[in-house]
Formats: sequence, C-alpha cells, structure tokens
Amino acid sequence: MSDHSKDAAQPPTTVGHTSGRVTLPVEEGMDDRLTGILADLGADAVRNSDGTWLPEIVGTLPVKVYATRFCARGDEAWAVDHLDQHTSIYVCSDRVPALVDGPLRIDIMAGFLADQLRPDTEVDVSRWWQVRDRTTGEVLAPSGWTVRGEGSECTVTIAGAHAGHVYTVAFLAAQIWDSTQIYNYTTNHWENDPTRVKEHSYNVAFPDTWNHVRDDLGSWLDAHPEVDVVRFTTFFYHFTLYFNDRAQEKYVDWFGYSASVSVPLMEQFEAETGRVIDPEDFIDAGYHNSSFRPPSPFFLAWIGFVNRFVVEKVRTLVQICHDKGREAMMFLGDNWIGTEPYGDLFATTGLDAVVGSVGSAATTRMISDIPGVRYTEGRFLPYFFPDVFNDRGDPIGEANTSWITARRAIMRSPLDRIGFGGYLSLAAQFPDFMARISEICQEFRDFWERSRGETPQSAPFRVGILNAWGRSRSWMTFMVAHALYYKQADPYLGVVEALAGLPFQIDWLSFDDIAEGVPEEIGVIINAGAAGTSFSGGPAWADPRIQAVIRRFVAAGGGLIGVGEPSFHIGEGAALQLSDILGVDREMGWSLSTDRYPRTEPDHFITADLGADLEVGPVAPEIVTTSADTLVLAAGEATVRLSVHSYGAGRAVYLAGLPYSPDNARLLARALWWAAGREQEFADSFVAEDPRVEVSVYPDSGCLLAANTVLEPVSTVVRGAGHDYRVTLDAAGSQWLPLVHQQG
Repeated sequence: MSDHSKDAAQPPTTVGHTSGRVTLPVEEGMDDRLTGILADLGADAVRNSDGTWLPEIVGTLPVKVYATRFCARGDEAWAVDHLDQHTSIYVCSDRVPALVDGPLRIDIMAGFLADQLRPDTEVDVSRWWQVRDRTTGEVLAPSGWTVRGEGSECTVTIAGAHAGHVYTVAFLAAQIWDSTQIYNYTTNHWENDPTRVKEHSYNVAFPDTWNHVRDDLGSWLDAHPEVDVVRFTTFFYHFTLYFNDRAQEKYVDWFGYSASVSVPLMEQFEAETGRVIDPEDFIDAGYHNSSFRPPSPFFLAWIGFVNRFVVEKVRTLVQICHDKGREAMMFLGDNWIGTEPYGDLFATTGLDAVVGSVGSAATTRMISDIPGVRYTEGRFLPYFFPDVFNDRGDPIGEANTSWITARRAIMRSPLDRIGFGGYLSLAAQFPDFMARISEICQEFRDFWERSRGETPQSAPFRVGILNAWGRSRSWMTFMVAHALYYKQADPYLGVVEALAGLPFQIDWLSFDDIAEGVPEEIGVIINAGAAGTSFSGGPAWADPRIQAVIRRFVAAGGGLIGVGEPSFHIGEGAALQLSDILGVDREMGWSLSTDRYPRTEPDHFITADLGADLEVGPVAPEIVTTSADTLVLAAGEATVRLSVHSYGAGRAVYLAGLPYSPDNARLLARALWWAAGREQEFADSFVAEDPRVEVSVYPDSGCLLAANTVLEPVSTVVRGAGHDYRVTLDAAGSQWLPLVHQQG
C-alpha cells in the first residue's frame, strides 16, 4: 500500500471568503449594522421570523427577500370575525374511575390549557363526541350521558356508571390559540409585551376562509413588491401539540394528524370513501395514532384524504406566487401536516423549495432528500432566542454541535442552502458566536465549491429499511418531537442517525413494497424497533408471505440486520418471527427451562474498530440464542447484545440497540459490509482508522473530504484505492484532500 501522507498533509487550496447559500433573519431597528453583518456571513438572502417584521431597508439590499406567510393564523381580524371557522382537534379526557354505581361526572378539560382548547359544544355532540367504558370497551349511547357547561367548566355526566369501571370522553375541541405561537409566546415572554396577542387559528376547510386565504395572498404580494420568496409557515394543519393547564407540553407528535379534523372535512371524507368515522378512529385508545403505532387502515385512508385536500389548495397558492413572479417555499414544520413530502403528490404542488429545522443528521437528510423541489434549505441551531442567548447559555457550543451533526448528512446528501432564525439583534450581542457561524457559513460554501454538487461514492449495494411506513416516513422514523431525545427511541433512532452520514444508499421499504419480493438492488435489509411498534412491524409479521420473502432473500445471499425486537410477533413458538435467520429470540419467560450454551467470538470483523464495550442503550430486551451456529460478539447481564448467524448463502446480524456514537456508526458500517458478504472490500473503501473521522469521496471532482465528528482534535489515516492519506483535524475540523490516482 502506498503512503501519500506527505502529499495529503499539504494544505488544500483555499477558496477564500465567498458569499451565497446563506439566509439570515433580520428585523427592524438594525439598519446601520445590517450591511456589515450580511457581508461577514456572506448571506445572500434575508427573512423575518415569527414576531419580527422586515425592515424597509431590505428593498435596497442586494439580497433575496423571504417573507413568512401563515395560512392558518396571523390574520387576527379575520379569525375573530369568524370564530366558528376554527381548526379543531380530537382529544380525550383522563381515564376516570367510577367508585360507586350511579352518576359519574367527568371534568373533560382537566389537565388541558383552557387558553388553547375549548370543547366544541356547537357540533352535534351525539355524533362527534363519544363516551367509552374502557373496562369493557363498550360505547355508551348518547342518551346515557349529558354535556353541561362551556370552556374550562365543561363536564360530561354519565347516568349509570358501573363501580370499578373506567370511563373516558372523546371530544372535538376548538383550537383558540395557535400551538406554535404558544411556544414562541412563552419562550420569549411575550406576556410582558402589550402589543402581542394570542393568535386564533382559522380553517380553510370552510369555503369563506379558504377564499379569504387565497385572495388575500394575491393582495399581500401586490402590496409587498420587495418579497422574492414566500416562506409558507406552513399551510393549514398543525402537527398534534397541546398543552397542560400549566402551559407545558402535554402531548406532542410531530407526525400527528389529530389536529387536521373538522366537521366539514370529516363529512367530506365519509362522502368520498364510504367510511363512517368513529371518534375512536382518532383517539386510538389514547395513543392518538402515534407514528410508533402500526397504522390502521382508517388512519392511512385519513392521511391520504387530508394529503389530497391539502395538496390541491397548496397548488393554488403556489400558482398565485408564480403568477406574480415569486418563489414559493414550504417550512417543514408547524402546519406541515397533509403535505407528505415523500408522498406521490408532493411534486405536483409546484413548490420551489423546502426549508426545515436541522436538529440532527437524520433531520438534515429528512430535508435534503425531499424530491420534487428545486432546492432545500436547513435552518441551523441555535435559534436566536433568549433561552440560549443569555449569560448562562452556550450558543457557540450549540452551533458547533449543530454543525458537526448536520455536516455528516451534508457530506452524503447536501442541502442547497443553510440559514438561521430568531432575533438577529440578540445574536449580534455575542460577537464570538457571530464569528463562529461566519466560519460555518464559509465552510458550507467551500463544500459546494469543491464537491461541485457531485454525489459522493457509496458502497456497491443498497440498504433497505423495512417498517410499516416505508417511503412516506423517510428519515422520520423513531421521532416523537423534532430531534428530541427519548430514552425508549434512542437505541433505534441511532441506527437512522448513523446511516445519515454513512456511505450507503438507503431505500425505505414498507411491507407492501416487499410482498412480491425484495427489490433486486437491495443488499441488506434492516428491521429495527421495539416490540409491537410500526417500526419493527407488529402484526405485519403474522403474514406468512412476508416471512417467506425475507427467508428467501437471505438464503439466496442477502443480508439482514435486526435491532431491538425485529420481526416481533408472538406465534408458533417464536417471539421474533425471523429468529431462525437471526439465530436469536426474545425470552418471554416461557422458555426458561431450555438450557442455552452460546458460542462467543471475542474477535470479529464487525467489532474490529470498537474502542470500548458496545453501548446498546438503556432498554435492551432479553435475548437468547436459538442456534448452535450463532456467534455472540457481545453480551451483558446474560443477554445477547450483538451476534451473527449464517443462513443459507446469506448472513444476519442482531443488535440489542444502537444509540448514535462514532463507534456505533462504524460498527453499523462494518455490520452492513459483513451482512452483504463483502467485508473484504471494506478496508480499501476510503475509511479512516479512527471512527471519529468520516470520509466522503468525489471521484469526478478528484477530491475527498475528511471530517472530524467530535469536538476534540483527531489525527488518523484514511485508506482507499491502495493509498494512505494522513490527516490531522482540529476539533470539529475538516480537510479536503486531492485523490491520488492509481498509476499504471
């Protein structure tokens, strides 16, 4: 192997300070400083944020101007004059026990924020509300209960409750304060600003409101010729988010559709589909169709219906923008429900761009991989809000973490632009922070200058992630709220986070996608998740066709990686239905009489770079071997944490969990190469000896990029195509190296 460390150590040609590809939030009152700040960061676009207004000077600046546009709030005069045309949400009361036979009164608003939600007693409550005996599952006839009071005083009384039974009330609630504005209001202490109002929502499902939203957009564009890009934030329906009576988040599901309901839409759905809506279809026993739940046929039908409704109206708004010479951009967040960016209809909206908040490598890919738009943009952290920009905050630390996290994904599937949000006047009080994000902006531009937009080199096989959602939730799996940590999800989200920066092409497969066979280009399938969730598959594994497809795929030479409780569905003597392939099963306490004699393998290709004990997370299941051929590579507390098993001509890997870390990302990369049966090719695939350094290769551009994924210096060697490249990287640093071509 040749050592070209001397050549590689030469500093690459510098691009110098350039401009472009950066959007900066601006506000009134900064005219004298704005030009200098834009120049320092190389920003070529500006925007306002929720609660700020574009200064008049933007019309004279050589930048593109984004302006925020709301479609479900923001026009308070309209909202107040049309309070009956609000958005709604399906919620459920607490589970209330009856301790004696007879009447039982339920305070349905107990634990809810009365400023946000108001029980909608103006609808036909006998049709759209529901009282259930949660002990028996019985639906109580409307004649057996009564509704009294309004707002926070609203109660439901059950006439003949049974002692020892538990009851709930499902009810439609009017959203009288926008969910996102509640967050912004409380975070920024707008209660101390007398100019702020608690904004009401309105609903385009009502023809009057839709006509107003549509027509007012055209009038607004005519009145604001300085606006180049309409930044829709977003469209019509918010993800499920409601607050408790202390204004704290009570329930959040970034993918939730519970707030897309209204009587007009539900009646239209029934007319179109022939289905009769049961309130329980939305309440889902209190789980509210969480994306972790295997989706019901009803829920999938509702998503499809709302998607068609939303897309049709988005097309109209986008066309208005285009007719007036403006671009249309969608913010991936807030009221994004119904847009379904990875659905078949999204490209038909005509949207020019999508912008979203970058909170991880996975959320970066969630934005950058969206098809059907001309460009994508990531809004980086920290948001310029006082919760970070204060004497105790660490805005530079947050910026560094955000950058090295997102950069892993950018190296594989780049965003076209980056930007920030919030109050520029606040961030400008922290000059060291401003200097650091200026460096980040320049590094991002350098990336585009050097890679020339080339797709980096990937492994010679594709990886399929198999779950109940498939392509519709690409890079969105295992998330509750946007990029926030959840103990139970972290061991699985780490798989997606690792893959977001690894050199593999990813396909998101549903069980329907593989019903007739695994796509030919797939080399390895990953099935990961907790038992019974949509991500491990739940009841899908009861289908013998699905089991047989995977068995044939692996036996013919394919690879399978299972994480957590893959293929969990108890039946026919197995908890993991693919236990014969994996060589392990979940111990349910039913087979303790069976003696196990696991074979251990301390040294293996997969664990060769593991610097310490394997970290699988805090909720590892109890796993035992089922085959004498299973090799256990890591175990703890008498349970398998990592094992391998051959199956016909193919291979399987089992992992109890994989929270993200550089070591775990490297371990997953090795597991994929091994499961594909191509581990001999790994060492020469441009991989750094130190897992903390990741590499992207751009053959057509004649260069590679080595990036440090941690906040401490790293020196290492990158090996690829018969050559060694020695690199020394600062904390969070990166280095471009010219590719050394094979002579001969």
